[in-house]
Amino acid sequence: MKSLKPTALALAVSGLPLAAQAELKALDDSAMGGITGQAGVTIELETQVNIGEVRYTDEGTLAVSDVFIGGANRDDMFSELGFAIPNEATDLIDNIKINIDVLADGDAAIDVFPLYGSPIDFAVRTGAWELRGDTDSTLLMDNLSIEGLATEMKIRVDTATDKLNLKTRFAIDDMDVDVPFMAVGIRDLELTGAGYDDSPNIVTLGAIADIDVYKAPNGAGNDSLAVDLNTFDADMNIGGVLVGGTSIGSVAFDDLSIQNTQMRIYGH
Repeated sequence: MKSLKPTALALAVSGLPLAAQAELKALDDSAMGGITGQAGVTIELETQVNIGEVRYTDEGTLAVSDVFIGGANRDDMFSELGFAIPNEATDLIDNIKINIDVLADGDAAIDVFPLYGSPIDFAVRTGAWELRGDTDSTLLMDNLSIEGLATEMKIRVDTATDKLNLKTRFAIDDMDVDVPFMAVGIRDLELTGAGYDDSPNIVTLGAIADIDVYKAPNGAGNDSLAVDLNTFDADMNIGGVLVGGTSIGSVAFDDLSIQNTQMRIYGH
């Protein structure tokens, strides 16, 4: 996304004499009704997020350090497809177009997709994930790195059911992470759509996730945050599983499908 520059129209308006501007009149209600509600809002976005530390504190603390969310700054992901993804490699999450509409029945519709033809590349990296108590601490995870692509995200808020539905397609080209307190590490994890191994192409590239989020009673009948994973379909390949710093081999999940999974989240 290029820096915003004053348009010729904006410059012309700014140069109007005060006498001419005084002739501008507010639209009455009937005129406003003729121009409102005709179209939604489109947002073109690029961004990068850096956070020194994120802390969740209960009696003890879970702290995540050195958080980065941005672009992968690579153009060689999923090289078997035979073309560069993305078209321009940067460390920003960019090439994003967001359409926001409120439909006739009151439902909210938010669609996120590439501004240009290439999928949206992203990277998520963190440093240490630590559990901290009054006297002791444990290093849960370290050196988390995820680089991948997103091709689609659709969000719907349904006024009839009071549910937020999220449908997305995404792929992970490379994920690495260490789990020091278990002496385990993951290297070169790849996540794609189910069937991508058999037929690598841009259509089958993304794993599919369909999620509902809403309010529902827990087992005790009290309100809780409900998260339903309706569908998750993917292929997963792990290039190396490390135990004690030594690889014990690779792991593959072909046509992984998770369905009808429900969670209820609440305080205690």
